[in-house]
Amino acid sequence: MRLEAITWDRLVDRLAERLLDLKPADGSPWPRVAFDGAPAAAPGDLAARVHDALRIRGRSSLVVGTEGFLRPASVRLEHGHHDVDAYYDGWFDTGALWREVFGPLEPGGDGRVLPDLLDPVTDRATRSPYIQLPHDGLLLVHGPLLLRHWFPFDLTVHLLLSPGALRRRTPEAEHWTLPAFERYEGEVDPAGTADVLVRADDPRRPAWSG
Repeated sequence: MRLEAITWDRLVDRLAERLLDLKPADGSPWPRVAFDGAPAAAPGDLAARVHDALRIRGRSSLVVGTEGFLRPASVRLEHGHHDVDAYYDGWFDTGALWREVFGPLEPGGDGRVLPDLLDPVTDRATRSPYIQLPHDGLLLVHGPLLLRHWFPFDLTVHLLLSPGALRRRTPEAEHWTLPAFERYEGEVDPAGTADVLVRADDPRRPAWSG
């Protein structure tokens, strides 16, 4: 796939403009967008910047990070702190994401979304209040390994890092997760299946598929 060099500011503006016209395929009034990428690629930063760009354009959106839907430590660390299979298959509570985030935004849903469920630092319930997403408001979900769960996204953005860049920009204490992203590339091919691809090897000089 041919990629075009772009600045982050221009990329954010181009994405925001594209999202203004996004219509859900299933008839829902709430478009759902994925910002997929390893933590080292900072997909949450891009989601937050797009959220701000949409607000300036008069469009409501809600940013939800999957780190707020981790399973309790007693479950996700059952097989140890560095179990790659558990990280790949069992760290994130996909059932809660379906129930509290995607379900309310289905056709006929009430639009009331829970922004997070578990504090990853304290390992306790956040007790955050539900947020009412206005009609035509966009859901911007960010996190790793997003495109393997069949979530009903209307547009997917994947932030790609080469294996070398991923290793360099991932803290050494988290290098044990790298095989999970190698498996993700092989099984899901996020770079080939995402609607928008952003190469972020050089954080100062991104490129994208347009």
